[in-house]
Amino acid sequence: MKRTTWAADWAAGAAVLAAVSLATAVTTGCSAGSDKSSSTVSQAEESAKAKTPAATATKQAGVVPTASPTGPASLSVHNTGLGRTMVGARGFTVYRFLADTTTRSTCTGACAAAWPPVLTVGEPKAGSGVGSGVKLGTTKRTDGGTQVTVNGHPVYYFAGDKKAGDTAGQGLNQFGAKWWALDATGKQITKMSSASPSGSPSPSGTNTGSGGGGY
Repeated sequence: MKRTTWAADWAAGAAVLAAVSLATAVTTGCSAGSDKSSSTVSQAEESAKAKTPAATATKQAGVVPTASPTGPASLSVHNTGLGRTMVGARGFTVYRFLADTTTRSTCTGACAAAWPPVLTVGEPKAGSGVGSGVKLGTTKRTDGGTQVTVNGHPVYYFAGDKKAGDTAGQGLNQFGAKWWALDATGKQITKMSSASPSGSPSPSGTNTGSGGGGY
C-alpha cells in the first residue's frame, strides 16, 4: 500500500511540476512578445521622428538648388533688381565666374560650396525670355557632374541668395575673380543693385583677387 501511495504521490507531483513549467513558459513568452512589440513600436516612432527634420528640410523654400538633378536643366529670364536676368531652377539667379576663361570650370571644393554649379542631366533647355542667340551647352566637372554652360562658360548659383530673384552674388570678388549675373542674351551684367552690395564679405578661407575676362 505504501509503495502504491508513493508512486501516486510522485505522479501527482510530476503533473503539478509540468503544469507550473508550462504556465511559466506561456507567461514568459507573452511577456517577451509584449516587450518585442513595444520595442518595435518604439523603434518605429524614433525612426519617424528622425526622418521628420530631413523631410521638412527638403520642403523648405528659399534653398539654393544644389541636389543632383533628375533631368535637363532649364534656364529662363526673370525681372530682378538688375533688370532682366537669367535664372535657373526655382528662379534662382545664375552667375558667370570670370576665372573660367574656357568651358572648363575652375570652381571646385570650397568655391563650389559657396557657388554651387548649375547641374543637368542631358542637354539644358532654354526657357521663357532666353535670347535665340544664346548657346547652351555642358561641361564635365572634375567631380563627375555635368554643368551647364552659357555661351561657352560654366554658370553657377550663389549660396547667399535666399529666394528667387535674389542677386546677392552680383559683383562679388571671390576665389580669384569676380562673379556677374547674366542678361537675356547670356552677356554678363556689370551694374550693381541695392540687393547686391559690393562690400559683401568673402566666405572664410576664400582667396580674393582681381577679376578678368568677359564675353
